Amino acid sequence: MFGSVELVLSAFAILMAVVTAVVIKWSTEAVTALQGAIVVFLLLMMAAMFGGVVVYYLTPGTAGLVEGLWLAAAIMSVSAFVPFAAFLRETKSRLATPDGSGPLQLRKGPLFSLLIGSLVLANEFLMGWAFSLASGVVLPSATGGAAGLLAYASAVVTSPWFLFTMAGEMGLTLFLLRARVERALGIVVAFQAAIMFLSPPALANADWVWLSVIFGSGGMIALFVYVMEHIYRHKELNRPYSSYLVRVLAVYSTMMAGLFLWLDYGTSVLFAGSIVLEMFLYFDAVVRLDRFRSDERVAWQLNANWAFQLLSFIFIAELFMGAYLDLQLSPGTFRGILPTLTLSGAPGAILSNALSNGFWFFAIVAGSTWFLAMMGAEMGALVAFKFREVRNRETKARLLLMMGCYGLFAVFFPSIYYSSIFPNWPSGATVPVLGWSMGLGAAGIAPSLFLVILATYAITGGLSVMFGRRVICSTFCTAPLMYQGTAIDSMKSFNRTSPIARKYLGSRFSTLYSVTNGVVMTGLVGTAFLSYFDTTGRLNLTVGGTDPSVFLFLLSFNVLWYVMFVTIPYTGNYNCVTMGWCYTGTIAQAFQKIGFYKLKVRDRQVCKDCTTVDCAKACPVGLVDMPGFFRTTGEYRSSKCCGVGNCVGACPYGNLYIHDIRHWLRRAFHRPEVPEIGLPMVRPSARLRGTTSGSPPGAMPVSSVGEAGLS
Repeated sequence: MFGSVELVLSAFAILMAVVTAVVIKWSTEAVTALQGAIVVFLLLMMAAMFGGVVVYYLTPGTAGLVEGLWLAAAIMSVSAFVPFAAFLRETKSRLATPDGSGPLQLRKGPLFSLLIGSLVLANEFLMGWAFSLASGVVLPSATGGAAGLLAYASAVVTSPWFLFTMAGEMGLTLFLLRARVERALGIVVAFQAAIMFLSPPALANADWVWLSVIFGSGGMIALFVYVMEHIYRHKELNRPYSSYLVRVLAVYSTMMAGLFLWLDYGTSVLFAGSIVLEMFLYFDAVVRLDRFRSDERVAWQLNANWAFQLLSFIFIAELFMGAYLDLQLSPGTFRGILPTLTLSGAPGAILSNALSNGFWFFAIVAGSTWFLAMMGAEMGALVAFKFREVRNRETKARLLLMMGCYGLFAVFFPSIYYSSIFPNWPSGATVPVLGWSMGLGAAGIAPSLFLVILATYAITGGLSVMFGRRVICSTFCTAPLMYQGTAIDSMKSFNRTSPIARKYLGSRFSTLYSVTNGVVMTGLVGTAFLSYFDTTGRLNLTVGGTDPSVFLFLLSFNVLWYVMFVTIPYTGNYNCVTMGWCYTGTIAQAFQKIGFYKLKVRDRQVCKDCTTVDCAKACPVGLVDMPGFFRTTGEYRSSKCCGVGNCVGACPYGNLYIHDIRHWLRRAFHRPEVPEIGLPMVRPSARLRGTTSGSPPGAMPVSSVGEAGLS
């Protein structure tokens, strides 16, 4: 119940948030040692006041009042020495200077920002502690050693008095320093303040928890989208800003794990710890704000370690965010399938159980409804940004179809449609008869289901013959939505710079590719036979209590795929295609070999004169040998080509197009294979002169011609 006490405390908390924000602003603007000392003095004074209040509420009565006053007076007395000592040092410095000038300059190093952050956090902790006691909040017992103290402190940190006040201080400080804060940093900090305010543990109210989980997750997704789009737009980042981004994302990965533990196990220790870490990062950034205006910049596409950290921390945060969304929105379904092997006993048993729990947690969450929906929203936003940049109508149509397929095949059908139409059916991820996604069935099935699987093979196989493996690897599969957004697509640069990824460049199947693909396909066939023998009663072999073929499916698509995704900076973009570890892609590749799909050019001479090789640079699977084939044969066939179409849009001369069944049919009916585009094609020599071949200087730009395709 929100009574008069809470109203008064809220008003006082707002006042303190304003005062603290002003003091933090002063710490940012302080340039002399005396100014810095005054800031420290003010923070110590506030800490003395709240410390005295805490002592009084812990021991109510006259004795507690006296002890609280004595503590406050003692801290205030000691704090007065800080500005006094700084004043004496500055006076001595002035006297030692002939002209009487030269105040001591404040050196804003990490220790100073740590001091300011520690004092502000101490103030907020003491205020949260005092206000919790004053409002009658029941805090956990502090007995029981370190665990009890941590639980007690965590309850204070996760109280509304701490979280809401800190969020308010962040927002107010950002407003006060708006003229000095770089735009990119300001946006990230604004997200931080909003996400902190939407902390589910702040209020013990079911409606608040539900709303904060939804809107907080939405804010987190929006932050990730902003960060990814920002690095796409800025190939070089300010070094302090790039470091701050990675550290904040690391904290958020911990915070999401803490929220999951709080929601599932009722402990807020990890979440509270992540809040404290986030605040230290924030204060270090704000107090030493001038660092973010430096000219020292880094090209993140040349820093594989930084990009790997960025992807890893975002994914870890997404994984735990998906888990607590599942717990909050589908508790009846999700809570009962989480792994619960005990973590006690011999060290070997603890390690084995921990690894098993981790694997199944990873696999279950990565295939869950809300995780896939969240990933679709995040990566789909990046694809939408790319959609705005693409001028090729065929590529635009494929991107729209790709996003629709993700929504249908990853979210709607498996999680919404089947559960509502067939509520008693088992989850598709637990059935050992899997269609196109596995490549092979593994158990006795009903004739009707067999016909569905057979039709799936016929349709997807036929489409692959007609249009190439892009039907699977760039449209129907859920993976391309992850790969083809703006930021992730730009990571194709790692295909040429990473020592591992460079081994897979070009259309030739390297030894590593053959080994990987052989192991994968052998595993597929082997688990299919094991599963079949299990269902016929000849064997009773499971992996972690799961059918072997189901285990392979979960291992491949719910675990290894994401591991390979975050290692793009080391293994290259679209590594499921380039490295040959996706058996679905291998089967689609076999159909493409006998199909109509290839890349062709309108004029080989244009490619011979070209010096940009933009087509090869744009390829997300690193097919660097395609320009040579265009120059010699005028066409290019590769089993690795997955039909993204970046090469077509990247050609500055409009010379490249994708050939498939449509073009073959046009030729069979004695029509031009490629329709007239209505404008002369740009040749390299003409492009250098700024005109098109055989056209006046005012002809349509190269980009417009290059995007023309089959209508």
